[in-house]
Amino acid sequence: MSNWTEVVALEDIPVLGSRVVDTDDMQVAVFRTADDQVFAIKNACPHKGGPLSEGIVHGTSVTCPLHNWKIDLASGNALAPDEGCANTFPVKIEDGKVYLSLGV
Repeated sequence: MSNWTEVVALEDIPVLGSRVVDTDDMQVAVFRTADDQVFAIKNACPHKGGPLSEGIVHGTSVTCPLHNWKIDLASGNALAPDEGCANTFPVKIEDGKVYLSLGV
């Protein structure tokens, strides 16, 4: 069963932007798209570990600010021609609040 943790209010994530959540062993970037979809992904590009939270959001992807790799926010997969994957995490929105599940 999932363990949900409230991490941020939806309104506190800028449209086409992100907020970083610190966990015990990593940072998770929580993104908001233009149509208010929310995605959570490890805040490290699979290429060289660039901070995805500082990237540009377009559609349901983010472009890493270091080397322009494009990462699909839903799957964590790098878009062709690049290859690699960043961990993604389940999110849900209830009453304007964003919840994150890191598993367990």
